[in-house]
Amino acid sequence: MNRIYLTKKQARQFLLLKHGLLGDYRFAGKEGILSFVRQAGCVQFDPVDVCGRNADLVLQSRVKGYQKAMLYELLYVDRKLVDYFDKNLAILPIENWKYFGRERKIHEEWERSHAEILEVQERVRGEIARRGPLCSAHLDMAEKVSWYWSDTRLARAALEHMYFVGELGIHHKSGTLKYYDLIENCIPAELLSQPEPYPSDFDYRKWLVLERIGSVGLLWNRASDAWLGIRGLKAAGRNAIFEALLKEEKIIEVEVEAIGEPLYCRREDAGLAAFVLENAPVKKRCEFIAPLDNLLWDRKLIEAVFDFSYKWEIYTPKEQRKYGYYVLPVLYGDRFVGRIEMAYDKKLKKLDLRNIWYEQDVRLTKALQRDVERRIRRFERFCRSGDV
Repeated sequence: MNRIYLTKKQARQFLLLKHGLLGDYRFAGKEGILSFVRQAGCVQFDPVDVCGRNADLVLQSRVKGYQKAMLYELLYVDRKLVDYFDKNLAILPIENWKYFGRERKIHEEWERSHAEILEVQERVRGEIARRGPLCSAHLDMAEKVSWYWSDTRLARAALEHMYFVGELGIHHKSGTLKYYDLIENCIPAELLSQPEPYPSDFDYRKWLVLERIGSVGLLWNRASDAWLGIRGLKAAGRNAIFEALLKEEKIIEVEVEAIGEPLYCRREDAGLAAFVLENAPVKKRCEFIAPLDNLLWDRKLIEAVFDFSYKWEIYTPKEQRKYGYYVLPVLYGDRFVGRIEMAYDKKLKKLDLRNIWYEQDVRLTKALQRDVERRIRRFERFCRSGDV
């Protein structure tokens, strides 16, 4: 199979089945979390918590019985996942650590306030070796230095730089507060000693592009937020990568009804395409989708395939918002039928349903309203699963 032809409905089903968002749940419990993150390559992390942080929201829509403690344990107890940079700040399988040595080297060679940080690195390392995992408040380095978003304490800059270069890892978190430890206490020695698999920039970027295609399910060869974090990827390089991936038969061209340019999927997903081409009925589910969900990494693609336009309005001035500050798309079957705004009050242990907007062409059937109400109740149980 060198080319696949799909209707829009089939393309929607292909994407949703790939993500485990249609039909029976493919992922369950902690093993299900690991399976999905390994399939996706990474899940984007964002610290904002209105009704759950982005990574938790991604997983609650796919993993049967998901509770926030499961992700925490996989990161900081079992150490099968790790916080690091892939598509921006992300959660990735710990075995993927070896792929990002190039990124660590770049931070090693230059950083904001580099001279000030280098002066205190040995002191920070010694403090952690002696005292165990520390957060920035535990280090007496109060002087301010230039940092990424604004000036910050030298203690924080030094810890974050040492984390960026791979000398420290995140031992655990208390809310959003990070406690750092020596990297050898966070990642097994056999993984730390693995050589970088792709010594050339081209092969490294090719691996990342292939990973992102698999993470979204279908992607096109054009500028896209799905490529964020792939340093130095320009149009000419991206064209060469797609050409190489096609030649190596690692991707397949997918033609979708009414979309004027080809999409691409990974070759190992050809069986899924064959399944949707059979047009077999698939069980409907109602799910609330995270704002930075892997499925939504290319919102222009979502608009083309699902006829659904979504903007995360968290950075939009209040008076200019069409919907709300933290709004989740509502998926029902193979359609986005609307969007919902909720906020969870941790003190009162209560979910506040602020608004729900249905698309204009959606019929508000009893079945749809029943399934949305059931999903809200299940979402509240997820919120009550609490933070560690």
